[in-house]
Amino acid sequence: MNYEYEINRLKKSKFRREIGLNEDEIEIINEKGMEKIKEEAFEILARKIRVKLKNDGRQTPWRGHPVFPAMHATATCCRKCIKKWHNLTEEKKLTDEEIGVFSNLIFVWMSKTIH
Repeated sequence: MNYEYEINRLKKSKFRREIGLNEDEIEIINEKGMEKIKEEAFEILARKIRVKLKNDGRQTPWRGHPVFPAMHATATCCRKCIKKWHNLTEEKKLTDEEIGVFSNLIFVWMSKTIH
């Protein structure tokens, strides 16, 4: 995946473009470090999007961890958004490799957002 291309494509959506990190979330990144946040992103993504959940579209909070707004900004927040923006069917169980790609996308988005 070309992460820069994907982020620029997502920014064409006014909704996605306006999502950012608040001071508390930036502080969490500064305290834990980006590599730890990337690991946590993988774990959160695996739990929330590996398979389509019964509450798909409502399973990802907006705040509380920097990964949450990043998931919304990168359209990795639910299987409906993944289908629309990343062209993966809602029924497909995501592999660790696919989750890793989304984790990397979140990492790149966060890096661009805080710098």
